Amino acid sequence: MSQPDIFQRMNLTKEELLGKCNKSSKNTLMETLGIRYTDVGDGFLEATLEVTPAVHQPMGILHGGATAALAETVGSLASILNLDGKDKIVKGVELSINHLKSVKEGLIRAKASIQHKGRTIHLWEIRVYDNSDRLIAISKLSNIVLDKK
Repeated sequence: MSQPDIFQRMNLTKEELLGKCNKSSKNTLMETLGIRYTDVGDGFLEATLEVTPAVHQPMGILHGGATAALAETVGSLASILNLDGKDKIVKGVELSINHLKSVKEGLIRAKASIQHKGRTIHLWEIRVYDNSDRLIAISKLSNIVLDKK
């Protein structure tokens, strides 16, 4: 079985690519929240976040902003990994999220899946699951692809 195109295009193994993704989080919000990239392939990227009191809101459950940050993070990096050239950058233009279930603890997982990959717009659906694989949130992220200046 051959490797997906993303690995051939980047000349990296899955493990090497995930390592680079995780290393890119140093000194960022992603590191502060403990977001870890765990799986990648053509048209998708997955990441996790450990739900602890550090990401709770005052009622003792996962803060919706932390879930939104996880969703935007995984969708944004997914767009970057799917750029056709090094002369492009990605910026988020719209994020929407529906919170379906609350979580008090455990590992949550977000999977970004490409819905539209145009020349200038990428649309991602990000589904967020708890550690029992129950859907806790659905998000949509639109990214614009621009020329580097």
